[in-house]
This record gives sequence, structure tokens and C-alpha cells, in this order.
Amino acid sequence: MLSSTPRTTLTRSKERARADRSELHAILDAGLICHLGVVVDGSPRVVPTGYGRIGDTLYLHGSTGATSLRAAGDICVTVTHLDGIVLARSAFHHSVNYRSAMIYGPARAVEDADERLAGLRAITEQLAPGQWDAVRGPTAKEMAATTVLALSLAEASVKVRQGPPVDDEEDYALPTWAGVLPLQVSWGTPEPDPVLAPGTAVPAHIAERGHTG
Repeated sequence: MLSSTPRTTLTRSKERARADRSELHAILDAGLICHLGVVVDGSPRVVPTGYGRIGDTLYLHGSTGATSLRAAGDICVTVTHLDGIVLARSAFHHSVNYRSAMIYGPARAVEDADERLAGLRAITEQLAPGQWDAVRGPTAKEMAATTVLALSLAEASVKVRQGPPVDDEEDYALPTWAGVLPLQVSWGTPEPDPVLAPGTAVPAHIAERGHTG
């Protein structure tokens, strides 16, 4: 089950809360970008970035010079999937269908070499499964220039909204179209690097996600 702390307990739309940890994992595993919330010099900052999950630990990375990572202490990471626009009969009841996760906790700077490499692999594989083994691995110099943060999934909440609009009873008689405009994200055709060596084929792990026909 997910945690129940003051930060993860919903105060509005409580019926949208999910308590099963497997739903948290599913939302994270289906995502590509998270938003990292930190406080830098007393001011809030939200940074979009890639991430990867290993078990109940989330990994983030960036340049050692990144202020947002150097300042990371108690942080908040969010992942959201927008599934549709909910069009109601009144402006007030318009909404969106979504799946979202929020994770709170202290960020841990990863120092162990093996864990740092595993975290970077997880981040790469989150964006492009199969890519880590197809490319050159990071050098010692590149690793030295990279910060890897670990965040436990111990304190997390999941909120989901699905289904049609919910209007006021008296508005259902209005001659206004209402329903859901679904939203889907799909991969396009892989675009080769202009300086790619002639004859270099699109690898299978990329071709199977994109449209190559």
C-alpha cells in the first residue's frame, strides 16, 4: 500500500486517490519526463527532467553544475499523464482525465559507482529501452561531470480521474454536447542524424517503437 502522510493524503476529490503501490509503479513506468520541485535560495524551482526506476527507488541525473541538483534536499517529483479533455455542459465542470503521481522525500546523492551506473542505465532505458547496450557507455570523465540523485518511493501519492463529465443535475437537459476528447501520444518515424554513416540501419529496439514503414 502507498504511504499515508500529511503530504500524501488528499484533501480534495478524495475518491480519485489510489492506494495500491502497483498503480504508482505503473504510472512511473509509463512516463518519460518528470518534474523535479526544489527550493533554491528560498525560491521554488520546478525542473523537467528524465528519470528511471529500480524497485522502490527513483533516479534522477544532471550536470554537477546544475543548481537545482546541488540544492536538492527535501524534494517533490511529479509525473502526470494527460488522457483526455473532459467537456461538460457548464464551464465550471470542465476537467481532464489524468493519472498522476507525487513523490516526496530527501534526495540522496549517489556515491557508489555501481549504483550510479545502474541509475544512469535505468534513466536511459526509461526513455529508450534497449539503448544502453547499443551505445558507448559513459567514461570516467563523463561520470565525474554527472550528478545522480536517488529518491525513495516510500512517501508517495497517486491520483486518477477517468470517465465522463459530472454536471449539475439541472444542466443535463441543456442542448450542449458533452463528453471526453481523448488524447494519445504516439511515436513518429525515426529521423536519422544527418551525419550518420551511410548504410547504418535503424536498430530493432528503436524501429519497434517508431513508424519505419
